[in-house]
This record gives sequence, C-alpha cells and structure tokens, in this order.
Amino acid sequence: MIWLIFAALLICVEVLTQMMATLCLAIGCLAASVTLWAGGDLLWQIVVLATVSLLAYIALMPLFVRRHDKCITHADRTGMDALLGRRAIVTHQIKPGEQGRARIDGDNWLVVAPGCDSLIKAGDEVVVTGYDSIILTVEIPK
Repeated sequence: MIWLIFAALLICVEVLTQMMATLCLAIGCLAASVTLWAGGDLLWQIVVLATVSLLAYIALMPLFVRRHDKCITHADRTGMDALLGRRAIVTHQIKPGEQGRARIDGDNWLVVAPGCDSLIKAGDEVVVTGYDSIILTVEIPK
C-alpha cells in the first residue's frame, strides 16, 4: 500500500510541476508494488524501483522532448524576439547600405537590409531576420 501512496503523491507532484522524473519514479513505485505482491523482499523492490524508473525515463524522454518542441510557437516569444520572422511593410524606402523604415502591427521601426543590393520601395513587404538594439534587420521574402 505504501508504494501506491508514493506513486499517487508523485503523480500529483508531476501534474503540478510537469517534471518528467516524478512520473518515471511513480511508474517505478507501481512496479515495486507489483514486486511486493509477487513476494519480493525490500531489496528486490528497491532494485525494481530503480531499474523501472530508469527504463521509463529512457523510454519517455524522446516523447516528452518531441511534445515540448511541438508546443513552442511564435506566440511564445516575447520582446524583440517576437518580431523575428514577422512580415513588415516598408514605409520609407531602404537604399543599399542605408536605413529605412517599416511598419509592423502599427509600430514604425528603423530597418536595414544588409544583404540587399537593390532599392526596396515604400509599400514592399520584407521579413524581419534579426535586430541590433532597436534597428531591425530585414530581407525581401523569397
């Protein structure tokens, strides 16, 4: 019964903190309780707890990493990083090697296009690729 209580507590901790290790330990506790019911002594229960917890961690880690990577979206970025990849409309032309201006969501930004050898006219669309302080680096979308 103690192994089941530990497993329940660890699952509660996992739900509250989203720590994968506690879920793996809970799985190990369930395996240790099965060992107890099969007649194993305390040493075997601890060995099974450790082994099954480690195997659960190795098996579940790729699944958790894959799920975590899918959950990260553009909306998760904040500050200047939220502008990366966004499209902007040029409001003042951008000459090669000079600065221009572009609008994103109503905000007017100072922009440069270092990789562009031609004039980018007002009204053209550009993509934000980086920033330096408050000056955005843009390029013409492909």
